[in-house]
Amino acid sequence: MVTSLTSARLAAGRILREPPGASLGYWAGCPGVSFDPAEQVWYLTYRLRRPRGVALDRGGEVRIARSADLERWEDVLAITKDRYASASIERSCLHRGPDSQWHYFTSYVHSDDGRWCTAVLRAPTVAGLDPARREIVFTGPPLGLEGVKDPWILAIDGVYHLFLSIANPTPATGSGSHASLDIFNTGECTSATALATSRDLRRWDWQGLVLAPGAGGWDRYCRRINSVAALRGADGRRRYLGFFDGSASHLENYEEKCALAASDDLRRWTSLSPAGPAFTSPHASTSLRYLDAQPGPDGRWHLFYEFARVDGAHDLRYLPCTEAELAALPS
Repeated sequence: MVTSLTSARLAAGRILREPPGASLGYWAGCPGVSFDPAEQVWYLTYRLRRPRGVALDRGGEVRIARSADLERWEDVLAITKDRYASASIERSCLHRGPDSQWHYFTSYVHSDDGRWCTAVLRAPTVAGLDPARREIVFTGPPLGLEGVKDPWILAIDGVYHLFLSIANPTPATGSGSHASLDIFNTGECTSATALATSRDLRRWDWQGLVLAPGAGGWDRYCRRINSVAALRGADGRRRYLGFFDGSASHLENYEEKCALAASDDLRRWTSLSPAGPAFTSPHASTSLRYLDAQPGPDGRWHLFYEFARVDGAHDLRYLPCTEAELAALPS
């Protein structure tokens, strides 16, 4: 019998990291996870956040943790936002490339224009990753966008698929839209998902918009793909199950809920959650977001996610599941 993957199951997930405070605006979250076959270990990138006006506030610090058993996690690198000269740093992901180098993709608010951008740090070792040697991968204006952030990578058949959260301009977008240094929190854009592809983690081909909010519904402001599970159907064909965050307006910008989407080619996505989110927390804002689903060498899948607590803060949780449980989700 296949058990169901439900909000209640996710609520029982193990807490990996506590937020740095116990009230609204304190988070440990936005996980980015990968398993490194060379070392036979897991790497977890995550962020610590405090409310605006508190020391090391708003996206103040990102960390990388390492584990050999998914039980004990040791922080091996910490980077504060001042090393980017930024108002905030956000979701990141770490992959060892075909060149054996570590490629750490991260997003932060650029000091020149107040827009979210995505950059990469490269080094032979994780400890050697240095923001001073960062390279901008994508920024909004050349693409006709107002921001590009939250990188997440899926490798399929020798191709790396980089999913990104993008700020699409609207008629409300104006010269003052970046004054707050976070256009996603203004209502002067919409939050969608775009895709870029590469064979070496260095040269990227922009594929464009792949999932956008509709004209109405519970997710009419935001549809941000956070991870994709590549599954095999009964006919042997590959099916892609996406976990995306949705919200009705910018007022939920920090408290999105998790939904499901499906695709046959990673470029055209259909929401499987038109009536509401698939997974939520029972507490506070009910936010459950940034879910990262990763296959492991043990044949199981491993889910990492940010979860709203009773006090309104967010912690970082983990839950293992089976491929059968993922395949049983709506499709």
